[in-house]
Amino acid sequence: MIDQENNRAPEESGSVSPRQRAIEAYSGAKDRAVDTLGEAPLIALAGGIAAGALIAALLPRTRTETRLVRPTARRVKDSARAAATAARDTGTERLGELGINREKGEATIRNLLDGLTDAARASANAAVDAVRSKG
Repeated sequence: MIDQENNRAPEESGSVSPRQRAIEAYSGAKDRAVDTLGEAPLIALAGGIAAGALIAALLPRTRTETRLVRPTARRVKDSARAAATAARDTGTERLGELGINREKGEATIRNLLDGLTDAARASANAAVDAVRSKG
């Protein structure tokens, strides 16, 4: 490329014009982006989705969006609530059929914790005894 002010190539003039530096920077950035996309397209896709989600979260919701999304959001929330209630009720009923209730669960957990505590205490005592007998 010819430096238009001096009619000499940049190498001859000893400096590169700002326009040429911008062109080279753009070309380098483009090459790096293409290389990155070629090597890890899923990472680039995930980055694009994350950037889009961030931008969407920062933008205020319009009245039109609210009006259009509200019925769907309400249906999804109601469906999720119904599913959670059904799962809880069915689980509670099934556990009741098996004779498992809150009180039995608490007692089982308490027994388990007591057993773990006793095992830890016995292990610690055995370690101390082993150190004393070696010492």
